[in-house]
Amino acid sequence: MTMGWFEPVMAYCERTGPDFWAEPLNAASNVAFLAAAAASARRARAADPPDRACLGLAGLIAVVGIGSFLFHTLAVTWAMYADVIPITLFIVAYLALALHRFLKLPRLRVEAATAGFVLFSFTLVPTLDGLTGADVSALTNGSIDYLPAVLALFTVAALDRPETRFVGTGRRLLVVGVLFLISLTARTIDRTACAVLPTGTHALWHLLNALVLYALVATAVRHRTVLG
Repeated sequence: MTMGWFEPVMAYCERTGPDFWAEPLNAASNVAFLAAAAASARRARAADPPDRACLGLAGLIAVVGIGSFLFHTLAVTWAMYADVIPITLFIVAYLALALHRFLKLPRLRVEAATAGFVLFSFTLVPTLDGLTGADVSALTNGSIDYLPAVLALFTVAALDRPETRFVGTGRRLLVVGVLFLISLTARTIDRTACAVLPTGTHALWHLLNALVLYALVATAVRHRTVLG
């Protein structure tokens, strides 16, 4: 079956038609990702030497904002992928960096753990659908896709090594994890909120998630800077 790359996607409360500016708040709120990308890049360049890994993550944050803007204006299938692929790449790249930088895992273990995470991410929803007999993605407004990222974030925070706890990386990741849960709640209740808030709550997800991405990069830069 041929995929309809230009098939309309009506995914969020704010969109009530096919117009380019049918989601003004959702579209405009993507500026937060560009601001987060700029702040992250500035933080990474200020390190001595500049943190090239985090500069790469900053670039991904900018692409996240651009892809999300395309989806919330064009609202077609290919733009949806332009939205979800960059954030997926950021999640995978940050996990690999965290395993290496925070937990000091050797390269082969980082690669194995990252590959396991990707496999878990791709199989989670079909498995839950099979176990529950329900469309879990529809029930959660697609937010179930971010559960692996939530679990990975709290797991890395919990595994913070005793000899580096004075840096406070684990505690910072826990705080970021809580903020991520709040932002994910805003994403999840978007359609439900339509009854009382015609614009929905997806724009709040953008604003809070941009802060989450910046905080993750800042934590990684700080960890490397403090430990040298």
